[in-house]
Parts: sequence; structure tokens; C-alpha cells
Amino acid sequence: MRQRPIPGTSGIVRTMSLLGDPVLHSACAEVTEFGPALDRLIEDMFATMYAAQGVGLAANQIGVGQRVFVYDCPDDEDVRHVGHVVNPRLAHADGDEYGGPEGCLSLPGLEADTVRFDRAVVEGVTSDGAPVRILGTGFFARCLQHECDHLAGTVYAERVTGLRARKLRRQIRKTDWGAAGIHRLGE
Repeated sequence: MRQRPIPGTSGIVRTMSLLGDPVLHSACAEVTEFGPALDRLIEDMFATMYAAQGVGLAANQIGVGQRVFVYDCPDDEDVRHVGHVVNPRLAHADGDEYGGPEGCLSLPGLEADTVRFDRAVVEGVTSDGAPVRILGTGFFARCLQHECDHLAGTVYAERVTGLRARKLRRQIRKTDWGAAGIHRLGE
């Protein structure tokens, strides 16, 4: 029997910030107030992530410049990881570096081969202030690194290089939302 509510069931789906929105390109502030408002934010983040069919979501992706992210992501062994982290810090990322397809709810419909480490550790606290340490491998490690990047004001497209970067920029220009965001990628 389930002892706790399913994340996102009491949340409201919020509008997604898209590439070019200033909140995505600035470092987020530390959370200093814990309580009902933070709990509501986390519920709304889960609801928004599920509605968009994502595996992770940072608060700035819904316009909130605070250091919080949620996730519901499998690792390479299909073990499901569900949770949230407040004031996360990428403690370390190591292991093999490998490229793999990466997408983002703030760049809808696009993905590009992005190099990430295959092991990551994130430390932070839960919504009630309890310390949390999350170890991710494979795809889940990619998710943890991606969400920590968001909170530092970086989108995955900034990590893509070479021919793949040029191809991704061309795809961005063809979208309805891309014109506002392409200059953020150095063009």
C-alpha cells in the first residue's frame, strides 16, 4: 500500500519557459524559505513535467528562479528514480564520458547528441530541509547533470559542439519560438 501521495496529483500545470527566456539563462537563487509555498511549487513542477512527458524539470523552466528540480527518470537498468532536490549541488560527475541524445522541455521537439559523464552525485535537501544525496548512473546521471545545468543558467544546447551544434541551431531557427532564443547560443 502506498504511504504517500503520488507526486504532481495536487499540482497545477504551469507554462513552460522556452529558450531565450531570461530566467533560463541566469543562475537561480538559493531557496531560503521552506514551507507550503515550496511544497506547492514542487507539486506544480511534477504536474508540469508529467503533462509535458518529461523526466526532469528545473524551477526556472516554469519561470521560477529558485534552485529546485524534480525528476521521474529511469537509469540504464530501468530502475525508476522519483524525487526532488532543493538547493542541489553537483557534488561530482565522473566515469566515462559519452554522447547520447538529449532533449529539453524548454526546447520542445528537438534533441542533439550531448556529451555527459555516466555517473553523477547531487547533494541538497528535501522540501522539509532534510539532507539528500542522489547517485545517478547512465541516463539518470544525464538527467541530474542536465537539471543542475538549468539551475546554473545553462541549457544543453550550449554544450553541443561542432556539426551537431550547427544542425541544432538550424533546427531551432525553424521553430516558432527559436528566433527569440538563438541569440542566447552565440548567434
